Amino acid sequence: MISFQSINHTDYSLEEREQYFRNLRLDPEQPHVFLQTCNRIEVYWGEGEIPDEVARHLYRVASGLESSLIGERAIQGQLKNAYQDACVRYKLSSSLNRLFQTAIHAGKRVRTETKISEGAISHSQATVDILCNKNIDLEKSVVTIIGVNKLTEDILKFLKTRKSEGIFLANRNFPKVQALAEKYDFKALPLKDKKRFLEFTDVLICATSAPHSIVHADEIAPDKQMLIFDLSFPCDVDKEIGLRDTIELYNLEAIEKSVQLHLQQRHDEIAGAESIIEEELEKLYQWYAFCKKLPHLIDRI
Repeated sequence: MISFQSINHTDYSLEEREQYFRNLRLDPEQPHVFLQTCNRIEVYWGEGEIPDEVARHLYRVASGLESSLIGERAIQGQLKNAYQDACVRYKLSSSLNRLFQTAIHAGKRVRTETKISEGAISHSQATVDILCNKNIDLEKSVVTIIGVNKLTEDILKFLKTRKSEGIFLANRNFPKVQALAEKYDFKALPLKDKKRFLEFTDVLICATSAPHSIVHADEIAPDKQMLIFDLSFPCDVDKEIGLRDTIELYNLEAIEKSVQLHLQQRHDEIAGAESIIEEELEKLYQWYAFCKKLPHLIDRI
C-alpha cells in the first residue's frame, strides 16, 4: 500500500516544521519520494494499492490547492523535481510512479483549464509588495540578498526595474552568486564577509536552502535598523534578531498573511479545480482496477 506523511503549514507552525525537519531521519534503503517546500515536508513510499486519501492529497498539492498561496506555480516544479530525484535514486514501485505522474498531469490541467493561477502571488511578489508599501527609496537604500535561486532572481528583476543601485548579492558558493550578479550588473560578496556587509545593509533578503540559520545575532549591531525578509525554510535569520526594536522581520508566515486578502479570486476557481481532480482520480482508480485483474502486468506498466 502507498503511504505518506505530511507536515504542512495547515497543521503545524513554522517552528514546529523546523523542529520536525531537524529531527527527520529517512531510511536511505527504502524507495521513497521526499518533497520539501516552504510550506511542507512530505514523504511518499510503498507499493500496490493507492488509498484515496493519499492520491487526493497529492493531486491537490500538485494543483496548488494545498498551498498557503492558492494556485501558486512553484509547487508544480518542486513536485516534479522531487519525483525525478527519487527516480534517479531508486526503483520506485509501479503504483508510486503512476501516482506522481498522474498528479503532475492533474496539476497541469488545473492551471490550464482554470484561472486559479492567474495573477498568482508568489513569495517573491509578496516581498516586493511589502517593499513597495513601505515606501522605501530603493534608489538610495542598500539591499543585500543572500541566496541564489528563482525566488531571489525574481526579486532582482524587480529591483532592476526600480533602478536600484545599492544591491549586493551573497552566497556560500561565490562563483554562482558572481555569475548572477554579473547578469544584472550588481555586486557579489562572499558570505564569509557577512558581518561586514550587514553593517551597511538597510534591507536584507534571505532565501537559501541551508539546514540552519546563517545570520546570527552577534553579526548585527544591537542598534542597527534593518528591514529583513526571511524567505527560507528552515529560517536563515536567528529568531533573536527579530525581537529587537530596531529590526522589522518578515518570516514566511508573516509574508503569507500579508497577501491572504488578495487571494479571493483564486478561491473562486477551487470548484473547477476540484472537478478536474475528480476526473483524474477516476482515471487512476480505473488503472489500478485493471492492474488488479492482471497482477502479473502491474510492474510492467
